[in-house]
Amino acid sequence: MPRAPRSKTTATLFGGHPDEVEAAFYESLHNGDIDRLMACWSDDDEVTCVHPGAARVVGTGAIRAAFDALFSNGGTVRVTAMNVRKVESLTSAVHSVLERIDVMVQGQPAQAWVIATNVYHRTGQGWRMVMHHASPGSATEPVEFNQTPQVLH
Repeated sequence: MPRAPRSKTTATLFGGHPDEVEAAFYESLHNGDIDRLMACWSDDDEVTCVHPGAARVVGTGAIRAAFDALFSNGGTVRVTAMNVRKVESLTSAVHSVLERIDVMVQGQPAQAWVIATNVYHRTGQGWRMVMHHASPGSATEPVEFNQTPQVLH
């Protein structure tokens, strides 16, 4: 699959922190902005995206086609990133995100919930997404299990 064209302004969109890329990614979903969404992605051949319950999509050309199809069905995707858990280093970051998706069901507003993992690498152009993997959705907010730290008294 051919690479998606890279905007000349991509390098200046992000760079300071993975949070900036993540915010732009979710804003792009909300606005149906395929060019800005693709600017979030690294141009690495092995970038990977898995939509809820769907097949693995590899490469920027295939990822662009998948999001184009998603936008063509509804125009935008109303996703809110919540409860972000982060593991970050100097050159990579992994964010576990609870996504609340606002949808219409039988003409009534409803919410779906998805757990997503977003992986970012620091590249020559700044931070870029290299993987977005979303779990199958549910109609109820998932329970989060936290290990309570052991405190000695």
